[in-house]
Amino acid sequence: MNFLAASGVTVEILQLLEENLRQSVTEDEFIKKSCTPLIQGGKRLRPMLFLLCANSREKILPEKILPLAVALELIHTASLVHDDILDGSKKRRGVETTNSKYGAQIAVLIGDYLFAKAFQLVAEGNYGDEVALILSKLVKNLCRGEIMQDLSLFEIPTLEEYYSRINFKTAIFLSACCRLGGIIGGLNRDEVDGLTVYGNSLGLAFQIVDDVLDFFGDEQLTGKSLGSDLKSGVITLPVIRALKVSDEAENLRGIVTNKNISREDISAAVKIVHGTDAFDYCKFRALAHIDVARISLPQIKNSVKLALEQVADFVVMRNA
Repeated sequence: MNFLAASGVTVEILQLLEENLRQSVTEDEFIKKSCTPLIQGGKRLRPMLFLLCANSREKILPEKILPLAVALELIHTASLVHDDILDGSKKRRGVETTNSKYGAQIAVLIGDYLFAKAFQLVAEGNYGDEVALILSKLVKNLCRGEIMQDLSLFEIPTLEEYYSRINFKTAIFLSACCRLGGIIGGLNRDEVDGLTVYGNSLGLAFQIVDDVLDFFGDEQLTGKSLGSDLKSGVITLPVIRALKVSDEAENLRGIVTNKNISREDISAAVKIVHGTDAFDYCKFRALAHIDVARISLPQIKNSVKLALEQVADFVVMRNA
């Protein structure tokens, strides 16, 4: 994302973000040992969105925005730790997951620690009640999305149910990052609302592309096998579309609702999905959300607006 520097988000700020992230998990030796691998890698999309929006009127001092940027990444990391426990995942970003390494009990506590550390940083930063309320609602809604998903494993959702789930699990988070940036950056309410809609639409597109990559991505780039969501019982948009248009819909339905799904079953399901227009259909929907994101951007600093438009391009064109 080399467009960031022109927007006021400099290399120095990004370096400080990484250093502050490292420092946030050094409270004792075990926390440092267990949490340092968790914060390495990743796209840093959430704090970057926040930093861009915070600088959308004028440049903000790093000390004013970095604690909140770090908190957002810690909340994201905590949610991934808990997701890996629920999914029984063994690998994350190419390395062993916390639950695989230390067991579910310790992993739950590490995730809880990261949530608590994030809110500690926000309290110490004196960001005020509005910021605390947004973050509290964010964590609550992340939990609602995960509960919604886990209660419907191996069940075929309607399009509306699918959208509700990805809204809670992904879109609300990106939306909150943009909203918080606008608030910290001193934008007026209409401008903040525009950034909020941008973030929500961006999040919907991001998750749809994620779901497309689970069926059509390059396994070397994504770091996971095609159809991985099916193994966990999570049925996403490519399957919803294939069930509507495929001549093999009933066969596919039987596969994806089978709690004892095998690797051979998953390969068969992927092949059926590939034989439909699911890729084009999902990409069309993702691009429609990106269009909404673009037109929702308020009249802010040109360099930041351009950067946010490029983020939108990145989200829909990414291959991992």
